[in-house]
Amino acid sequence: MKKQAIKTDQAPAAIGTYSQAIKAGATVYLSGQIPLDPETMELVAGDMRTQIERVFRNLQAVAGAAGGGLADIVRLTVYLTDLSHFALVNEVMVTFFSEPFPARAAVGVATLPKGATVEVDAVMVLDK
Repeated sequence: MKKQAIKTDQAPAAIGTYSQAIKAGATVYLSGQIPLDPETMELVAGDMRTQIERVFRNLQAVAGAAGGGLADIVRLTVYLTDLSHFALVNEVMVTFFSEPFPARAAVGVATLPKGATVEVDAVMVLDK
């Protein structure tokens, strides 16, 4: 199966040896997004809600570059350095996703790249 790298300047550039997403057949694997502003490559200023919103906007941009959207996402993994923010993730998520919501896991982690407090990765399936 041929794989295709997905890249957009509407989301933060990869900060390591990975692609923003990889499309393999009808499945797109979106790399984790942290709350980086794609123009400055710095963490966004603001409260936790602002950071979570930026993460979902970054995922939305990568999904769009791959030919889909957030409605095509079937699986999310949310990484939080403080699991007390889980309820806030739910609040923000309903402004970006509608039912049926993707399958999801939430994982508490000690640290994230660049000192971020939240990261989300995803799997998207496109109709052929």
